[in-house]
Amino acid sequence: MISVDEHRATVTELLGTRPAVELPLADCAGLVLAEDVRAKVSLPPFDNSAMDGYAVRSVDVAGATDDSPVTLPVSEDIPAGRTDVPPLLPGTVDRIMTGAPMPTGADSVVIVERTDGGTGEVRIFADAAPGAHIRRTGEDVAAGTVALTAGTVLGPAQLGLASAVGMDRLAVHAPPRVLVVSTGTELVLPPEPLRHGQIYESNSVMLVAALKALGARVESVRSVADDVEQFRAAIEPRLADADLVVTSGGVSAGAYEVVKDALAGAGVEFSKVAMQPGGPQGCGRWNGVPVVTLPGNPVSVLVSFEAFLRPALLASLGHTGVDRQHVRANLTESLESPKGKRQFRRGYYTHSEGQVTGVVGPRGGPGSHLLASFTQANCLIVLPEDVTEVAEGEEVDVLLL
Repeated sequence: MISVDEHRATVTELLGTRPAVELPLADCAGLVLAEDVRAKVSLPPFDNSAMDGYAVRSVDVAGATDDSPVTLPVSEDIPAGRTDVPPLLPGTVDRIMTGAPMPTGADSVVIVERTDGGTGEVRIFADAAPGAHIRRTGEDVAAGTVALTAGTVLGPAQLGLASAVGMDRLAVHAPPRVLVVSTGTELVLPPEPLRHGQIYESNSVMLVAALKALGARVESVRSVADDVEQFRAAIEPRLADADLVVTSGGVSAGAYEVVKDALAGAGVEFSKVAMQPGGPQGCGRWNGVPVVTLPGNPVSVLVSFEAFLRPALLASLGHTGVDRQHVRANLTESLESPKGKRQFRRGYYTHSEGQVTGVVGPRGGPGSHLLASFTQANCLIVLPEDVTEVAEGEEVDVLLL
């Protein structure tokens, strides 16, 4: 058997780093920036008003109070978007809206709430310090400087900033096109009625959802029969449009292991990983396309995805933080683990205010078919290879999901 860490390293190397591709901003959400973004313009690009009010020369409103207002004529009306703003005449004010460009000569803004709101002339009930309520050019970002650095995950704020500094496309690590394949003659697609000996296919549903959550573009082939020729006929024509193939089932030591029978000797290596669940694994290249093969039981699929595929895909997409958050927690009941294997148990973690360490309890047994208990879990309890027993109250490693 090989170790969990060895197989993870192999899968990560197989997937490599995705190339950079330019995409419209609308298609970049959740992806990772491949190149620095330099601002084409300053932000703000011009001095503008931070409030609705009146652009003034501060000396013209000096000493204004509620009891002794200053009355001045209004020279101009400056809405946001006006491009032909003349200089402010001495002894006058301009009515100005939020975001509108400041006129030359004005050095502050009096908010409308401290005036009578006049349009021909206005009474002003407060003075204004120079610079009051003005957004200065380049106060947020200066033209030519780096607004976003390579490696940034592009969320709403980052995409908004990219647009604000003049970008309509960004260079990102290209999301992979992933083909998900579930195998097994026993698999039936809902809502077709089951016959005795058949089960509903669920692995591809889980994998498609998990891969899409990472930004992958995913297609699936569900319920391929345990026949090598049928498997090859169903998958080989699709390889040209795939950057990665992920299979489930058909990789163990039985008599009808279709994935193993079809791909062993064709560039894909199969091995046993020292873990529970999810021991049978494989990866390699099939006609040049990376292939990661997972076991067939549903819990094994999800655990394998967390242990191998998720971190490898995140790394290939340019993420620097590829691991789930690890914490330590006290067990609420004792657990046993097979010697020489890293065990991943579904668990539920809580951490109350005032607690130094949280607590975690298992959800369901170790069986790889117990999918319902996974829906009740918010973490994986990780028991190392050299641990066979952990008593109630002892600390364990927890991987938060």
